[in-house]
Amino acid sequence: MPKFNWEARTRTGGTQKGVIEAATVDVVEAQLKKYGFSNIVIKGESKGLGFKLPKFGGGGKIDEKDLVIFTRQFSTMIDSGLPLVQCLEILASQQENKAFQDILYKVKESVESGSTFADALGKHPKAFDQLFVNLVAAGEIGGILDTILTRLAAYIEKSMKLKKQIKGAMVYPITIMSIAVVVVGVILVFVIPTFAKMFADFGGELPMPTKFVIALSNFLTKYLVVLIGGFYAIVWAIKKYYATPVGQKNIDRMALKAPIAGPLIRKVAVAKFTRTLGTMVSSGVPIMDGLEIVAKTAGNKIVEEAIYAVRQAISEGKTMAEPLAACGVFPPMVVQMISVGEATGAMDAMLNKIADFYDDEVDDAVGAMTAMMEPLLMVFLGTAVGGLVIAMYLPIFKLAGAVG
Repeated sequence: MPKFNWEARTRTGGTQKGVIEAATVDVVEAQLKKYGFSNIVIKGESKGLGFKLPKFGGGGKIDEKDLVIFTRQFSTMIDSGLPLVQCLEILASQQENKAFQDILYKVKESVESGSTFADALGKHPKAFDQLFVNLVAAGEIGGILDTILTRLAAYIEKSMKLKKQIKGAMVYPITIMSIAVVVVGVILVFVIPTFAKMFADFGGELPMPTKFVIALSNFLTKYLVVLIGGFYAIVWAIKKYYATPVGQKNIDRMALKAPIAGPLIRKVAVAKFTRTLGTMVSSGVPIMDGLEIVAKTAGNKIVEEAIYAVRQAISEGKTMAEPLAACGVFPPMVVQMISVGEATGAMDAMLNKIADFYDDEVDDAVGAMTAMMEPLLMVFLGTAVGGLVIAMYLPIFKLAGAVG
């Protein structure tokens, strides 16, 4: 279907431009008049190039940043009184991400065909997850769609910040470890054999550290391909094992009990659980539906099972705090605060307070972990490279002493 560039005057007297997809110019004009535009100028069909360039990278990916911008702009436009279809048309026409633009046009068409906004969004799960769709449905039913969209944008922004913190904490150690492996590998494969040949020509007994390094170099040079293949085989086997229910449960349990990363993973899980459930409860989503959606997006099998246990207990008439305490995943402070929230009828406010607290806890944990790992990684890198250098120079020092 062709796209047309248009320019028109709004009801308030301002000028607005955009691109609209329609069968003919008459259809474009009819749609714009229906939205309340006047002095419509359709500048012609936007043909574009006669060929399409191949797509590289993540051209079809819906970025969370795009979703946040769309949600905030949509909330503002709905709050200003613009019709739903017109908002979708305007936001789709100015969307730079082509994959997201196509989705928004399809959502607009579904709404025009009589679907609710939530149902139209639900047809595109890659862009709009269950949380987004259910909150929009609650907003439509309650007549507070603009408020719900504002809460959604704030929730997505906080989730993005949390992910960025975790990724930022992992970049530094992974970079240092990668550099260390590459440097040590290059020295063992290319440098040590030269020294070994030189020492063999000199003759004499080599120091034990030098013998060990030369033996390690010979082993790595001989079995390098096997070691690389073995590494990829182990990674593949772990992925296959994690794809099974038992494997996912065991690995997720080990992750929660890991010495350094375990407490951080637990805090992230608590922050995500309370933030998501608090947003849904405050938006009018039933607690049972909210718990089911939160469980599916938990990201950890142990946490997921704990949330399902909570949901089952609530369906049997129990309070939320009892099964949370029994599962052993959530700290006692969280359980007590949720119990207070249940007793006072302020569950949504209490959940959001817990989420804010654990967001700060994640900040502190990431900072502490980074500060602790920096000197450890430097010591590791210095010991690995320095040890190799010293082991190679010991025979030279010994030879120099004998000559002296």
